Amino acid sequence: MTKPSATEQNAGMSVSTARREFLKFLAASPYVAALGGVAAFMEQSGLAQITTPGAAGDGIITDPAMALDVFDFEEAAHRKVPPQHWAYMASGVDDDGTLRANREGYSHVQLRPRRLRDSGKTDMHTELFGTTCESPIYLCPTSAHRAFWPDGELSTARAAKARGTQMFLSSATSTGVEDVSKALGRPVCYQLYAPSTWDACQQLLMRVQAAGCPVIALTCDNTMGRNSETYLRTRPRDMSTCKACHVGEPFTDIHERPMYDGINMTGVSTMNAAMDWAFADKIRQFWKGKFYIKGIDTREDARLAIEHGLDGIWVSNHGGRSTETLRPTIEALPEVVAEVNGKVPVFVDGGIRRGNDAFKALALGAKAVGIGRPLLWGLGAFGQPGVERVLEILQGELKLCMGACGTRTLADINHAYVSTPENWKS
Repeated sequence: MTKPSATEQNAGMSVSTARREFLKFLAASPYVAALGGVAAFMEQSGLAQITTPGAAGDGIITDPAMALDVFDFEEAAHRKVPPQHWAYMASGVDDDGTLRANREGYSHVQLRPRRLRDSGKTDMHTELFGTTCESPIYLCPTSAHRAFWPDGELSTARAAKARGTQMFLSSATSTGVEDVSKALGRPVCYQLYAPSTWDACQQLLMRVQAAGCPVIALTCDNTMGRNSETYLRTRPRDMSTCKACHVGEPFTDIHERPMYDGINMTGVSTMNAAMDWAFADKIRQFWKGKFYIKGIDTREDARLAIEHGLDGIWVSNHGGRSTETLRPTIEALPEVVAEVNGKVPVFVDGGIRRGNDAFKALALGAKAVGIGRPLLWGLGAFGQPGVERVLEILQGELKLCMGACGTRTLADINHAYVSTPENWKS
């Protein structure tokens, strides 16, 4: 067989890149979602035969090592994850505008690289939540990982350990905190959905505290439920297969949530609509470790968080899955950072898909950045090796961006390395 010429190889790479961009476009389309997702659209339109060199015949990667970016995991996971679970994870609220805004927000931040600087020894190490990590990219709390891979959070934790990063465990985990911490090799950090009664909340915190968790992050941006319209439109009409593992909608059965074992949840909601700053004060007085708050998007609430003695602020809009604000977290970040003025660390998630996205967030004042959906893409596609490869790609891209911009350490990254729209507050 004749070896392909350089021109043919370049053409193949162009097709590969174009196909990934096309799949990204389809994945963001509500019309494609209404047809059942990218896979269904490709099949119905006859486009499934378009192939990518080095991947499976349908263009989908069959090994984590094939992935060139984190988007390569998305459709690979989509093919394996049960459709009702996929629809729940992939969707936002209302028209999915905030979900899209989180991603698009990064396209409005431009890099300002500095040249002729020695970038031969770029160092991404940082201290996160009491642990020295390989990079400032950590794993966000996401619900019920066993809905995406058989051993769920255990695979995720082992991947975090292998890539030297931290992991936040969701209150809606499908594996208990003790087992996840064992897989991670140290106590995991914990995201708290505060139950609607103080007694239930206190019992949950006692278990987390006994497990040695160094940090809790109270989620405050999803206390009223959500209007998951796209999920309701795109989930399978026949949900009978769900009865084998849970009652009702995915991720809503309290019996699937081991963190509530032993707690009387009769009449108690896992979402606390009455939660206020006084409730946060009770947690602050009871909890012995670091206490962060997740879901702050304004300078006003950042100021209150400081006044109430919180140890860290997490800028988040729940991945576009709570309120249709249409405001990306990367746009909210500068005003929160300005208000905090270095008193406590600020973290951010939402829409981060590239290492240079992480760089932009760090330049705008974030201590570290969290990823959610990409970790589930990797997990759903290949389990632990998939999550490891997602982290490896993002860490590699961040290191490349740091070197290209002339920053050797995370401390070197500041606002001077980016340009933002004039109407963004700071």
